[in-house]
Amino acid sequence: MSAPNRQAAVLPAVDVARSGAASVLSSRNILVAFVAVLAIAPVLLPEFYITLLNYIGLAAMVALGLVLLTGVGGLTSFGQAAFVGVGAYTTAVLTTSQALPAWLAWAGSPWPALAVGLLITATVALILGSLTLRLSGHYLPLGTIAWGISLYFMFGTMETLGGHSGLSGIPPINLFGWVMDEGREIFYLIWAFLLVAALTTENLLDSREGRAIRALKGGMVMAEAMGVDTSRSRMVIFVIAAMHAAAAGWLYAHLQRFVNPSPFGVHVGIEYLFMAVVGGAGQVWGAIAGAGVITILKQWLQDWLPKVFGASGNFETIIFGLMMVVILQRARDGLWPLLARLVPARGTTRVIDASAEPLPRKAMPAAGEVILEAKNVTRRFGGLVANNDMNLHVEAGEILALIGPNGAGKSTMFNQLSGVDTPTSGEVLFRGKSIAGHGSREIAHLGMSRSFQHVRLLPKMSVLENVAIGAHLRGTKSVLPSAWRLDRVEEARILREAAFQIERVGLGEFMHAEAGSLALGQQRILEIARALASDPCLLLLDEPAAGLRLKEKQALGELMKKLRGEGMAILLVEHDMDFVMGLVDRVVVMEFGQKIAEGLPDEVQKNPRVLEAYLGGVE
Repeated sequence: MSAPNRQAAVLPAVDVARSGAASVLSSRNILVAFVAVLAIAPVLLPEFYITLLNYIGLAAMVALGLVLLTGVGGLTSFGQAAFVGVGAYTTAVLTTSQALPAWLAWAGSPWPALAVGLLITATVALILGSLTLRLSGHYLPLGTIAWGISLYFMFGTMETLGGHSGLSGIPPINLFGWVMDEGREIFYLIWAFLLVAALTTENLLDSREGRAIRALKGGMVMAEAMGVDTSRSRMVIFVIAAMHAAAAGWLYAHLQRFVNPSPFGVHVGIEYLFMAVVGGAGQVWGAIAGAGVITILKQWLQDWLPKVFGASGNFETIIFGLMMVVILQRARDGLWPLLARLVPARGTTRVIDASAEPLPRKAMPAAGEVILEAKNVTRRFGGLVANNDMNLHVEAGEILALIGPNGAGKSTMFNQLSGVDTPTSGEVLFRGKSIAGHGSREIAHLGMSRSFQHVRLLPKMSVLENVAIGAHLRGTKSVLPSAWRLDRVEEARILREAAFQIERVGLGEFMHAEAGSLALGQQRILEIARALASDPCLLLLDEPAAGLRLKEKQALGELMKKLRGEGMAILLVEHDMDFVMGLVDRVVVMEFGQKIAEGLPDEVQKNPRVLEAYLGGVE
């Protein structure tokens, strides 16, 4: 049966989740009500509250970038305030200078200065990101502190930027003759910028590119094995977060009509990070909640604590710090999930368009063709030899088991074959092409996919979205089309493919459940579905039967036989000998990093060296 017809046979069973439309409608109604409140706020509220809302909007824009960078991508940055400064100082210099060079004279008004500021910020972010994002662990946030401090002192040191006295006389923003020279006028522009940024960020996360960004938290090895360019994804969110901050800086400069270095220090960057975390680090709309709570709380403390404790001292900072600790303890996921519970959800499922065109498939290799071949592969770690002169091959349409006692070197061999590690010597060929030294992402594009010994899923994402990550390499739409909803045709095709693979492995009833809610055995099956979504001709399965009950093992065995019948090659590492011997075509046995036996299952079970090393010894 051809691939499209196979899908047609499965997809009618997929639940077309119309309840998702109700959820969208409910969210849209809330958004419309929120915009309506914002529209009438300047008419009803006094000047003080308008100013407060303006600062909340500006802070929320910076926090929104941190939601994407830290909450979703897992990259902690303390330097976002410096990017606010880049945007603010760029427009301040351009719009107040009386002697711009002729080639830059066009940028002497606010709107062109915004474009220049975003361009400069993107350039600076690319340079800093190329240095900082190579760091990991605690070195990454320390790196952001380092360049955050450097930019802060640069703002106060350079005479062209006004030194510590700053720059004044910044003109107001003019939009089609509307001069925004007061807080009430610029209010609408600030919140329009914020809402557009929030909606485009939400669109981005609900896309192929967004799943790649969210996959960063599942680990680089998993994401790369699914075809995600993790270095690019990290850089993308770093630059987007910087540009959100720069736009906030541009608005701030024209709101204040004056800039100096004080709002752009690392201490303010820490405050922005607080806003993102308190609001809900992984929640787009949590940025607004966090910015609102912290801005209002600080203002309230500054107004009331001096009346209680007297005018001297920084009691508001002390109390604010203690309150932040309590909030982080009591609401570890932030405030937005708590607020979201107040609105009953009508549906959380995704619509699967069964009429979407299937994704193209690669032609499967001819039965018996050698798909993967390892020749004299050796891997040394100092004086330890983990793999020693290993040879094996896998043919299309067969299941090969790689077995051996613990410490035999199976996982190391797996890593050499899948591109996670590079052999010290020897050669690995995949469909005749040498892949030793090539990354797992590149190998995934050639048609190899894998599961993991320790399950690597995104537990808060649905089963459908986890499997859709596997189809990442089969799409092409990038950041801008995703942010502006120009990727919907491709997205429908990817979700259709994911739904097909979920039904194929027997998890259809869990399609819209959170992956973390599944039992361990079901999660292992889910990993196979994700691997299949990449359209491989070779599957590397690392202990897929671990944790499965008898019937689940039987279903897994039937699935693997079905895949073999379609021409797929499967390399299997497994400890369950009953499962292996009744399923596979050939067996390779390892001990102490070397191959000690190879052959048919019956032959291997009778091999004296195998019996001695692995199956309990010769009687």
